[in-house]
Amino acid sequence: MSLEERITQDLKEAMKAKDQAALRGIRAVKAAILLEKTSGAKHELNEDMEMKILQKLVKQRKDSLDIYEKQGREDLAQTEREEIEVIERYLPKQLSTDELRAEIKKIVDEVGADSMKDMGKVMGAAQKKLAGKADGKTMSGIVRELLS
Repeated sequence: MSLEERITQDLKEAMKAKDQAALRGIRAVKAAILLEKTSGAKHELNEDMEMKILQKLVKQRKDSLDIYEKQGREDLAQTEREEIEVIERYLPKQLSTDELRAEIKKIVDEVGADSMKDMGKVMGAAQKKLAGKADGKTMSGIVRELLS
């Protein structure tokens, strides 16, 4: 079952259950997929593109969550947390920090990186290998730590 079919099915179930948090999150995913399909891009919407869309949606909500928490807007922060939880259901299981550090260490060894000059090479390889399993900000922090 493709992501789009899963989203449609889950949207129906959320409507029946009157689950407002799930409805908001699922509608956001559906809108992002529809926007990508109708953007005029000359590519098919494959699994990698779907993962990128989902990661982008989660990142946007995490950024908003940080802002709302800093401003003391707990009502808006809670909404963002609920949507993040719903969207993350469609992403692959995220790696723990220790698992991620081990994977990136392997990549550093494979690429032969030994200084911060090689960060681009390591990040490129890491993003290809770990797509959808970790966010870029966390990966970047671990790569910096390992290369410095």
